[in-house]
Amino acid sequence: MNVGANAVDKPVSGVRSALSWEGTGLLAVLIIVFVLLSIWAPNFLTMANLLNVLQQAAFFGIVAFAMTLVIVSGEIDVSVGSSAALTSSLVGYMVVSMGVPMPLAALIALVVAIALGAFVGWIRHVFNVPTFIGTLALFLALRGAAHLVTNTFPIPIDSSEFFYWGTGRILGVPVAALYLVIAFVVVAFIANFTVFGRSVYAVGGNARTAQISGINVLKIRVIVMAISGFTAGITGLLQTAQLSSGNSNIAQGLEFDAIAAAVIGGTAMSGGKGSVVGTLIGVLFVAILLNGMVLLGLNPYFQQVVRGALVLFAVLINVVRTRRSTA
Repeated sequence: MNVGANAVDKPVSGVRSALSWEGTGLLAVLIIVFVLLSIWAPNFLTMANLLNVLQQAAFFGIVAFAMTLVIVSGEIDVSVGSSAALTSSLVGYMVVSMGVPMPLAALIALVVAIALGAFVGWIRHVFNVPTFIGTLALFLALRGAAHLVTNTFPIPIDSSEFFYWGTGRILGVPVAALYLVIAFVVVAFIANFTVFGRSVYAVGGNARTAQISGINVLKIRVIVMAISGFTAGITGLLQTAQLSSGNSNIAQGLEFDAIAAAVIGGTAMSGGKGSVVGTLIGVLFVAILLNGMVLLGLNPYFQQVVRGALVLFAVLINVVRTRRSTA
């Protein structure tokens, strides 16, 4: 990678950023919500439910970590839910209808998800098409393609080994939760300890300056969007394993939960600033809130209202914070 390492400032990210007054405030809100749900919601404070929270958090948290890199680079990806659905549908179709071995089918579906993400990053740079527009097109096209592949019906997959990776446990801990931890460690390392990570922050802060400094902006954008596609594909495989079927209706709203977690965690929508540690807190906040609403028996449609309001509130806070920092 042709990166002018000396010209790239070290990002303000990681634990130091998460322990700022904003990160500390979010952590305090998370603790308050946790305590209130422990009092009000039946069975919330049980080990079985808390492990369930971690398992559910994995189904959008893995994408949220990658989404942090995407937003820090100054882009957005609203196609991750549809990409996960297409991954699931392709795996089900290849295994059941074409007799492709499960590992090979999973690998092919992942390559497709990565290629689609990289393609959006490429047209973003070459044709200057905003990633919101590019990924919005994929949001519609990929979900439609997933429905075409499955004819909107789930495709059952008879594989106990594959089912284990979505629902199994190791020493009592859900396997999916372990994926969440691994994804956090990997993305946090990339963001904080690699030249590529510093370049992502530089491109998000000012792409033109980064280009002049010797950073290959095209390569950064392509790789960041490819990582987003990869995590969407992994999430699609996890949900396929959990359901034991290829399903074109999975991951509805995945993009909103992932974006909400990243923005709530302090990632600036304007790019150039964000913390994977902050996103982890945002992931736990969203997962606990969603779990609490279910346990309290709130109407599912009202839950959607709350999720939408949460995203809007996080974005408004983000805008105010950005204006203060640039004033």
